[in-house]
Amino acid sequence: MIKERLISLDVFRGVTILFMIIVNNPGSWSFIYPPLKHADWNGCTPADLVFPFFIFIMGTAIPFAMPAKTFDNAAFNKIIVRSLRIFCLGLFLNFFSKIELFSLEGIPLLFGRLAITFGVSYALMGNFSLKVKTYLALSIFGILLFLAFSGIEEYREVRIPGVLQRIGIVYFFVSLLYLKTTQKTQLLTASVLLLVYWGIMALVPVPGIGTANFEINTNLAAWLDNELLPGHLWVYTKTWDPEGILSTIPAIASGISGLLIGQLLNRSLPQLEIIKKMVIGGLTITVLGIVWSTIFPINKSLWTSSYVLYTSGLAILCLTVLYYVIDVANYKRWSTLFLIWGVNPMIVFFFSGIIPKVLRMIEFKNPEITAKTINLQDYFYSSCIAPFFNNPMSASLVFAILNVILWSFILWLFYKNKLIFKV
Repeated sequence: MIKERLISLDVFRGVTILFMIIVNNPGSWSFIYPPLKHADWNGCTPADLVFPFFIFIMGTAIPFAMPAKTFDNAAFNKIIVRSLRIFCLGLFLNFFSKIELFSLEGIPLLFGRLAITFGVSYALMGNFSLKVKTYLALSIFGILLFLAFSGIEEYREVRIPGVLQRIGIVYFFVSLLYLKTTQKTQLLTASVLLLVYWGIMALVPVPGIGTANFEINTNLAAWLDNELLPGHLWVYTKTWDPEGILSTIPAIASGISGLLIGQLLNRSLPQLEIIKKMVIGGLTITVLGIVWSTIFPINKSLWTSSYVLYTSGLAILCLTVLYYVIDVANYKRWSTLFLIWGVNPMIVFFFSGIIPKVLRMIEFKNPEITAKTINLQDYFYSSCIAPFFNNPMSASLVFAILNVILWSFILWLFYKNKLIFKV
């Protein structure tokens, strides 16, 4: 019998999104506690678990969202449209700060950008008929890609890849696999993807560089990103992208790992037997990831095969604990805070990317250095938070926690009024 919803999965999603807000919104990027920093290259910190956990959770949720498991034109269209909507939300985030309207500047330009943002977010998260959703998603997708490759100066270097873009792509392939294949085929597909990716990265020479390698800037994934998307890559490197083309292949395997667990949770088995299988599976692939890392390092930016196994194993173990506590032991009163985050993830994903950009656009004369300007976000942090702490890392963390408190209040209002924004 197919379960309609799994509270522990919603809570797991909520914990992951909440932690994402803490990781992505420090008061100062110069002062961050080590667990909240991403690994410089190889390795995996708690911050590096957020993205693969979310992809795992997305895969786990698919059997709950598609209980009938029937594949027809309508189902295929829904999958394409949802994938496009997620992709476009991520792509628009990269456009926001580059939007130009006539010769507007400052606050008038900000209001113009916000007006466009609310229009796009409503078009991509509004509850319309499938036909309207299809037209809107295709139109926005076409407009954004046209602008990116039109040669218009403002959009020449707009980034194409991104977190939501990868989630949209992974959702598309994992959903099709769920509807069209057996669990054995899904497991085989994930295994092949990880092995093939390893083979490509470890054996194929890098054009213009030479021997295959896993180093920053000189690996095959970086070469392919720069070859196919020149000028449209991560702003901090411009020569490769952490959500690039080739590394999306193993990310699909991350989604499949969640899909397999979602189907296990939907089987008519005793709950303790499900837990036993999850613990064994989680421990096994975590260890396999650690072993594989000796020849293919755990690396988020490359989304290495060892990284997929390691993070998927940890995700399974985390979900197992939550499943036991919430759905088996029925101890759930503590979980409401995380539940309100877990049922509305996309609105947080999108607007938590917009709001900091808005605050940084609001500039005024710095009261302390009159010859310079300061933006609203930096002013609030430097004047209202930093002076109260001797440790700048603590001040930076408090700023992130204030973001969590603000979002918790907003999400509580949504939850109380039964407002759930779905893509």
